Amino acid sequence: MARPVDVNEWGEVDISEVPDGSWATMMGRVARFHLKHDFANPENNGHDMGYRLALVIEELGELSAAITKGKPKEEAAEELADVFILTLGNALAMEVDLEAEFHKKLDKIMQRPSKRGGMGIRVTEYKDGN
Repeated sequence: MARPVDVNEWGEVDISEVPDGSWATMMGRVARFHLKHDFANPENNGHDMGYRLALVIEELGELSAAITKGKPKEEAAEELADVFILTLGNALAMEVDLEAEFHKKLDKIMQRPSKRGGMGIRVTEYKDGN
């Protein structure tokens, strides 16, 4: 069987409801959240990527505010978790094998050199003159 990618496939994976550090548990729990609220239903707009990206930007703003305003670490951690949950949900909405894409991308960027910019180290594909 192929690896699950959509919300229904992940919703059927036998997982632990207790955090165990596995990718399957995280994706399964996010899928169950999507199924509970029927996000895939077009009337609910929950899998519309424009809407989902707006939610990610909103949560990034909340994370940024928690950090820049010196709020307690727990508050920033909660906002970071919101961003991560939305990211996993984006993978469900897009039917992307995010774990496979993560490893493919990390393998690629591990081959790149870093460059110090005005604000710190950057690792990207540099072109002449950049």
